[in-house]
Amino acid sequence: MAKERRRAVLELLQRPGNAHCADCGAPDPDWASYTLGVFICLSCSGIHRNIPQVSKVKSVRLDTWEEAQVEFMASHGNNAARATYESKVPSFYYRPTASDCQLLREQWIRAKYERQEFTRPEKQEPYSAGYREGFLWKRGRDNGQFLSRKFVLTEREGALKYFNRNDAKEPKAVMKIEHLNATFQPAKIGHPHGLQVTYLKDNSTRNIFVYHEDGKEMVDWFNALRAARFHYLQVAFPGASDADLVPKLSRNYLKEGYMEKTGPKQTEGFRKRWFTMDDRRLMYFKDPLDAFARGEVFIGSKESGYTVLDGLPPSTQGHHWPHGITIITPERKFLLACETESEQRAWVEAFRKVVDRPMLPQEYAGEGWEGRPGDCARTPCGPDPLDACPFCSGSTLQA
Repeated sequence: MAKERRRAVLELLQRPGNAHCADCGAPDPDWASYTLGVFICLSCSGIHRNIPQVSKVKSVRLDTWEEAQVEFMASHGNNAARATYESKVPSFYYRPTASDCQLLREQWIRAKYERQEFTRPEKQEPYSAGYREGFLWKRGRDNGQFLSRKFVLTEREGALKYFNRNDAKEPKAVMKIEHLNATFQPAKIGHPHGLQVTYLKDNSTRNIFVYHEDGKEMVDWFNALRAARFHYLQVAFPGASDADLVPKLSRNYLKEGYMEKTGPKQTEGFRKRWFTMDDRRLMYFKDPLDAFARGEVFIGSKESGYTVLDGLPPSTQGHHWPHGITIITPERKFLLACETESEQRAWVEAFRKVVDRPMLPQEYAGEGWEGRPGDCARTPCGPDPLDACPFCSGSTLQA
């Protein structure tokens, strides 16, 4: 009888909606919550175990199933659970995938089943009200210490602000929602709730790094930023559908990691830099937690004359790492080197995905890195040049 009941549970996996984890979408879930009636992956099952008052889990293949539990699973399933527990998910709310960090997946699961935020819209006020203020730990630009700072998000002003003192009348920084991105970076920041916020300041990309000890608080801030972006884009693009706008609310980086680079004359030697691939912008930093990028390279499409090649030109010298990459743009070649072959393959794959994708009309504006001297508004563009400034013809950026 036990084998028959287990076989019956396995057969339920063939029903529509049950072949992927109910919470993160991972294929072939091997676990189930027999109190919620959903099939889930191993990773999400660990989160469910932490809320035993709501969810109790079993292995689909290894545990013994009771008849009543099998019948409950048969009368529910993933599609039915979504219809109940996700009936009122706001369009802007981030739905995590299997590749997202633990914090996002945990708070998504707790929001659905424990707090039932998506069946009771009044519980969504912390991230949907259009105004939010509170204290976050922010990393100092110069000393690297995390200090408590007051943050205020106001949709009416279209900005996120932070203040160095509680009683300060003027904000230390004003980050326009129009140019803002937020992405969780727990490993990079060194905290499981670490969030990287990127915005434009003086035509230059600026990073700040924040966290909060309360995971729900940090995810609420993240979704409040997405809500503000969503409402801004609804006004900016009144004819666009929610499906068009949601992918533009926030974005994860395509690839990050260390590579070596050299300058435009390829005679200065190679230096180790931290690279971030943000859609079509390849930025490089001296340190992963730098506030400002040392330089940015636009990566266009193959139709626009961009190519990515394995290896370096035969005459290249000065690189310490053996696995080279050459990026050919209409203006020049960029020479990079990776420490391992696997890193080289991963970077080449990321570059080629971008190069193989046709450019949108608005992306052609991004090619205008080679502007007039001074267009980049950087002061100075760089006293110790290793690379040509991607903003100013003839000017330079720091190495």
